Amino acid sequence: MDREWNDSQPIYRQLRDRVVAMILDGVLKEGDPLPSVRNVAAEYRVNPLTVLKGYQQLVDEGLVESRRGLGMFINAGARSLLLEGERKKFLGEEWPRARATIERLGLKAEELLNGANPGPSSDNAQSKRAESKPRKEER
Repeated sequence: MDREWNDSQPIYRQLRDRVVAMILDGVLKEGDPLPSVRNVAAEYRVNPLTVLKGYQQLVDEGLVESRRGLGMFINAGARSLLLEGERKKFLGEEWPRARATIERLGLKAEELLNGANPGPSSDNAQSKRAESKPRKEER
């Protein structure tokens, strides 16, 4: 986990979001234990109650379970639950803005799929070929 915190939201929320990202990325798998509250608090130099509050949010969301005397563990189905929620959130909140931007810029599906590395169009391909051939004077 990143050791830097930003001021845009509370640390407990950022901690919760980092654990969620680790679950989605497959770093933490179902049945894996979360690092202890004391270890996280010491490593990131935050109050143990802050860590506990972040972990409690995960418990409240059904992603993590607390096992008395053993710690906290990732629940079965946590990743699929998160994926479902994140997909809904993306499609409901982020996609409409992205779609509006795409339409405003007049981007085509091919351009979006090629991303930042657009393949050569027919005009660009011809000019690239012409540039790559040495001129008679240069030979």
